[in-house]
Amino acid sequence: MLNTITHGEPGTRRPILIAHGLFGSGRNWGVIARRLAAEGRQVIAVDMRNHGSSPWYPDHNYFAMAQDLAQVIEDKLGSRADVIGHSMGGKAAMMLALTRPELVDRLVVADIAPVTYGHSHIASINAMQAVDLDAVSTRAEAAAALGMDSDTTGLLLQSLDLPHKRWKLNLETLGREVRTISGFPQTGLTYGGHTLFLRGALSDYVLPEHRDTIRAMFTRPHFAKLPGAGHWLQAEKPTEFFNAVSAFLCKDFEPAMQPAPAMA
Repeated sequence: MLNTITHGEPGTRRPILIAHGLFGSGRNWGVIARRLAAEGRQVIAVDMRNHGSSPWYPDHNYFAMAQDLAQVIEDKLGSRADVIGHSMGGKAAMMLALTRPELVDRLVVADIAPVTYGHSHIASINAMQAVDLDAVSTRAEAAAALGMDSDTTGLLLQSLDLPHKRWKLNLETLGREVRTISGFPQTGLTYGGHTLFLRGALSDYVLPEHRDTIRAMFTRPHFAKLPGAGHWLQAEKPTEFFNAVSAFLCKDFEPAMQPAPAMA
């Protein structure tokens, strides 16, 4: 079972499950989760497999991650949930909706598309593995040893357990699975629930040419962008992100058009 952080109590409104991106953790979503919980929802943020305080496994693919999320919904929430996923967590959330649609009411996919990306995160993994944790005593020393840009360094250091001289990431498995993480399996399945694809206006992760692929899998897509935000939009523009997600989850949509009855 994934490690979970729960905000709020069960109520009359749909619960929410939050899945973070690569190198993240459930606690990174505390601000957003608490604000959503204040609207009368129970919100559960997970540590994805091989991250944070969740178990380490030898595999890290989207079918397995979707099964992890399904287990949390079934065991912790006991009902359908709205699901929010960012980046890698967004791909896992999409796979959950495609394979277990009965568990997902509305879906929010933050700055990712169901496509294969050409970039790799192996440089970050190599940088973390290269840090001699026995030789660093402060986070500033660890940051200098990483030698990454400030945004990436800030994200990675959130997974550094300095007192115990370890990374709270299964770097061996993540390094072996980088191509799997950058891809997305083509299942031939579709999800008919309302899905918000929310991207950062300064990010290149979700492009106009991805929309046909999105529509082929998600038959009720909604598209929006946050001005001034990049890939980590929930951290860069937390108020705007919350407002967009809250409005989508609360919106009353028109019922789907029904086909006209056949003529006798």
